[in-house]
Amino acid sequence: MKTTEKNNAESSFHVVDIEEGFKILTYKNETDSVQKTERDVHRNFIQFHFCVKGSAKFNFNEGRYALNLADEKALLLYNPTQELPLNVEVSSKSWLVSVFVSIKKFHGLFSEEANYIDFLKEDNRDKKYYQELNISPSMAVVLSQILNFNLHPSVKKIYLKGKAYELIGLYFNRPEEADVEQCPFLVDEDNVRRIRKAKEIILNRMAEPPTLQELSDEIGLSLKKLKEGFKEIYGDTVFGFLFDYKMDYARKLLETGQHNVNEVGLRVGYSTASHFIAAFKKKFGTTPKRYIQSINLI
Repeated sequence: MKTTEKNNAESSFHVVDIEEGFKILTYKNETDSVQKTERDVHRNFIQFHFCVKGSAKFNFNEGRYALNLADEKALLLYNPTQELPLNVEVSSKSWLVSVFVSIKKFHGLFSEEANYIDFLKEDNRDKKYYQELNISPSMAVVLSQILNFNLHPSVKKIYLKGKAYELIGLYFNRPEEADVEQCPFLVDEDNVRRIRKAKEIILNRMAEPPTLQELSDEIGLSLKKLKEGFKEIYGDTVFGFLFDYKMDYARKLLETGQHNVNEVGLRVGYSTASHFIAAFKKKFGTTPKRYIQSINLI
């Protein structure tokens, strides 16, 4: 698995080659400006783009034509007659997940369902295909899990492969056949929106986050549903998720070399350096100072 990563304290860009003919791109733009990325994509690839948060604009024909992708929308692109290179502008405070699958790989996945998927039908095989639809609550869960991967790096390949397959399956799932019994909480899209709001609140106020009860009151969801829903969507408790985010944010700030340990600790909510150092060591197994020294040696 090949991985390309680009990070700073406020944005991250990752391209992961899952296997031949199958790759995932994720982009979190937490800056106050539009971030642009370009990448060649062969015409035999089907492109799935998911705007998890904010918005993005896809440019074609050297900017003469554009498609806007709004919050919680998904876009499928396929044109076997010409190249569709990726030229995307990710808006401020926006998150994007893209999946690229070769048509050969895709036919292998859906060989028995080709008549169900319009652009795989024999009459449409050589035609271009564009489709925009809403991101379902089930898809939103998988997208959040892809963006917020926090397991051991050794399982990243198999984890992301499974999630990418699951995401494509959900994209083409027949609504009447969706098995919502596995997660009754997610049947209510309003609950999912409230949980997303809870995540935004704690990240925006990470230095002084609200208590669980205050958070529950602010989003208008019971404490029980907040705890259960957050764990279901993001795979961790509210403050477990926040801790990982704060430590990762602190690590990226340290890497810039523009802040000392005390300043970084204060930025992520630790009033004393000793508490921040202990938390950082718990997460990364080393102190901030030693981490900075190790970076400078590379």
